Amino acid sequence: MKVKVAGSRKVYTYGVIGGAISLLTVFVIIYSLGYHNLLLARMGWGRGIKNPDPSSFPAAPPAVDGSSYDVLVVGAEPEGIAAAVSAARQGVKVLLVDKRDGLGGLFTYGWLNFIDMNFGPRWELLTRGTFQEFYQEVQGEVFDVEEAKIIFKRMVERYPNLAVSLNTTFRSPLMEGDKIVGIEAVRGGEVVRFYGQRVIDATQDADVAAAAGVPYTVGAEDIGEKDRRQSVTLIFRVRGVDWEALGRAIKEGKISDAKISNRAAWGFSSVTKGYQPSSPRLRLRGLNIGRQKDGTVLINALQVFGVDGLSEESKREGMELARKELPSIVAFLREKIPGFEAAELDGWAPELYVRETRHIKAEYQLDINDVVFNRDFPDRIAHGSYPVDVQATSPQDTGYVYGRPVMYSIPFRSLVPLKVENLLVVGRSAGYTHLASGSTRVVPVGMATGDAAGVAAAYSVSTGKTFREIAGNLRDVQKIQDRLIRQGAYLKAFEIPNPLEEHWAYPGLKFVNHWGLVVAGYDNNWKLEEPISAMSFYYMTANAIKRAVPEKTDLVQAKAELLKGYLEARLLTRGEGAKLLLAYLGKDITRMEEGAAVSEAGEKGLLPVGITGSDPGAALTYAEAYYATERLCAYLVDEGKK
Repeated sequence: MKVKVAGSRKVYTYGVIGGAISLLTVFVIIYSLGYHNLLLARMGWGRGIKNPDPSSFPAAPPAVDGSSYDVLVVGAEPEGIAAAVSAARQGVKVLLVDKRDGLGGLFTYGWLNFIDMNFGPRWELLTRGTFQEFYQEVQGEVFDVEEAKIIFKRMVERYPNLAVSLNTTFRSPLMEGDKIVGIEAVRGGEVVRFYGQRVIDATQDADVAAAAGVPYTVGAEDIGEKDRRQSVTLIFRVRGVDWEALGRAIKEGKISDAKISNRAAWGFSSVTKGYQPSSPRLRLRGLNIGRQKDGTVLINALQVFGVDGLSEESKREGMELARKELPSIVAFLREKIPGFEAAELDGWAPELYVRETRHIKAEYQLDINDVVFNRDFPDRIAHGSYPVDVQATSPQDTGYVYGRPVMYSIPFRSLVPLKVENLLVVGRSAGYTHLASGSTRVVPVGMATGDAAGVAAAYSVSTGKTFREIAGNLRDVQKIQDRLIRQGAYLKAFEIPNPLEEHWAYPGLKFVNHWGLVVAGYDNNWKLEEPISAMSFYYMTANAIKRAVPEKTDLVQAKAELLKGYLEARLLTRGEGAKLLLAYLGKDITRMEEGAAVSEAGEKGLLPVGITGSDPGAALTYAEAYYATERLCAYLVDEGKK
């Protein structure tokens, strides 16, 4: 199985007799012929959710000041809707609160109308449950935003035991010691208080958890890059696009990297790379174009850097910067892309698409190694498989794909925050590391965790057990899993062999992977047996020290002049690599012979000479580099303890 990339849209191809057939092409044909739901049924994941009849459920009390509920969900993002609906299906009384005047959050107010799908190795849909219900209603990976609002509203209104309070802005948690018992919010200029036996934080930024005292990191802070976070995007709307003309141009090969279906087009990086923005804080990447039912199209392409997603002022400034750029972008598209000759700007999303802010600290922090090495957990409550796609974090990079899993599971513990009781967190700000969230941040995975949180909250209320107690008792988790499966979730246990586990460099690989020091791409190419360049080894070790041993950061600067000769894109010998390692240990390497350096590095355990040999003139491989980087940092940590 391999992956081809067309702009910012991934096209998966599977080997078959005589070559490879694009499954996306098959889906394009299915959609165009109107056989989408038939295909879903035949593939075994379109049979719908086995929902109870909600008519017998006692109605939830109206959302007035002082009202009390079994489960209180804050945030009507798709993940919050899933949590509220999932809890309501259990028959408990639920309140869903949101600051907006409608439901759907990022999908309906950020206008993100491309769905990042998660399929398993047999093309099985991994994120079923409430997401599957929504997916079948919108009939595909691209949807109409206004229709999505209606669908979400209809999903919620099925349950008399699910109350909704819109235009209600969370202000602070109501606490009893370390236990959250409700929230204080503002609605219509007045303060209202809502109480819940259990609370689910489904806000994009884990606002409730943070205010309640849950510890968290922001962006890439957990790998030592505090000010680094993924770019935000302003999605905009264009009218007057001739879809047939665009399709002809793409099919005739006039835009080499573009693809098109009846409802979407993507790619176009060969075109957009020629756009010159008015500010270095802006970049036009490849286009994701989604058609709306009124004939307009939504375009996800404009990246904005330097926006703090936790600051309303910063978001307003970023929105204004992006908005002013839109007329120039549309003019560029008119000139460069067939079918856009009569295109006109028709608006922009009410909210920015913010990809990353907080990452709460949970009972288990899902790591990138869990994701790319396809780990399953006994307390699984969701599956995912989306590539670890970390969008550009600054104008100096174009983003990185740190690997592509076959599939992985998310443990219930990753939804249980530290220090605060009665609370679960779902969505992109749950208990994932910065790098793991490159995959887990996508909405379908978030909705699957929302389903789990809703069921777990109802179970917690009925049993009187805390979420932390449940997380520590696999039998309780298994009961939640059983309920989720009855609601349509896909939670099949799996085991995907990892041949790298037997490689002597695997511990080192996991180390550099955890700290974001290696980019495997869509092909999961760790380059173990390939020679590493001097520059790559220098930056790998220097950044490893800065991130993993921050108290030794000054050491990197202190040795920069001595090691400047390594800043070259040339192959590195084992002897040169040994001298670099020893330099960080305070050795005088200016007159050291490479053979002696290899011997000393081997004696100190910095190089695996017993495995790879001690020839100083041999090329240093990536496997040796991973091993050496991990051992160097461990040595420095131990040295600091003396």
